[in-house]
Amino acid sequence: MLAIDSHTGGEPTRVIIEGGPDLGTGPLSARRARFAEAFDDVRRMVVLEPRGAGATVGALLCEPHDPACAAGVIFFDAAGFLGMCGHGTIGLAATLVYLGRLAPGRHRLETPVGVVEVDILGPHDVRIENVPSYRYRRGVAVDAPGLGRVVGDVAWGGNWFFVVDGAPAPLAPEHAPALTDAAMRVRRALAAAGVAGEGGAEIDHVEFFGAPAGEGEGLGDKSGARPDGRNFVLCPGGAYDRSPCGTGLSAKLACLAADGKLRPGEPWVQESLIGSRFTASYRPGEAGRIIPSITGAAYVCAETRLIFNDRDPFRLGVSCAPAHY
Repeated sequence: MLAIDSHTGGEPTRVIIEGGPDLGTGPLSARRARFAEAFDDVRRMVVLEPRGAGATVGALLCEPHDPACAAGVIFFDAAGFLGMCGHGTIGLAATLVYLGRLAPGRHRLETPVGVVEVDILGPHDVRIENVPSYRYRRGVAVDAPGLGRVVGDVAWGGNWFFVVDGAPAPLAPEHAPALTDAAMRVRRALAAAGVAGEGGAEIDHVEFFGAPAGEGEGLGDKSGARPDGRNFVLCPGGAYDRSPCGTGLSAKLACLAADGKLRPGEPWVQESLIGSRFTASYRPGEAGRIIPSITGAAYVCAETRLIFNDRDPFRLGVSCAPAHY
């Protein structure tokens, strides 16, 4: 199996370009379901240790169902399958540029939750226009053991998020273990209280927001603009997002827009726990939703041939998620 590895703001993406499972044709949502039902071993082998790591997001490059799209993609991680992945889409676009399959300009990419518009600004710089995003519930309170009452918004940005203003520990890399533990407690509290996304969907991402760490040019941001906030995002598999998280940022923009705190077209610079940045804005969508626009940079870092040996006792990967997750 051949793959191209990249990172977006420090968060890894592994794009399978050859040798992936044959999922047939049809809508990407149906092919994602087929992937999960019949080929979950492939997901595990691609992203889990020893070939991957807890933060790795896999992306299966597919023929699109929509003929207006340049490519289709199904994202997955250590815990399962994703609807959309912002950093992964930026990484996929940079990978397709690296392979000579996309030229500068605007393109459409198909995901299981909708079509994403992609602007290739250069060999590394990409702007994506995400799927329509919205706040589903405002000011939801849960009691998390060891933390007490935690209040946040339930929002959709391509995945379901519980968006919390404030953090239980400083938003710095050395506090990642404490932040991870707190976010896990919040996620368990949400499940215990029956708090869910629309249609009972599981809230599988928890996001803490706080003040930015500094000014000047950030990692992955060339504007020199002062960041507006810093975040910590716990992903479904128990790893935290090294990037500012494109779908999480989309969910945050939806909350800011709903509260009248960010105007259409007004830029928002988001900083991750490790200091990488995305620049974002939005335009109004239909039915009270917004269309987020997110700009970031991705860098191809490896051409990888994955080898699966039937005699390898760990050929299906090793899950190293925290035992208490």
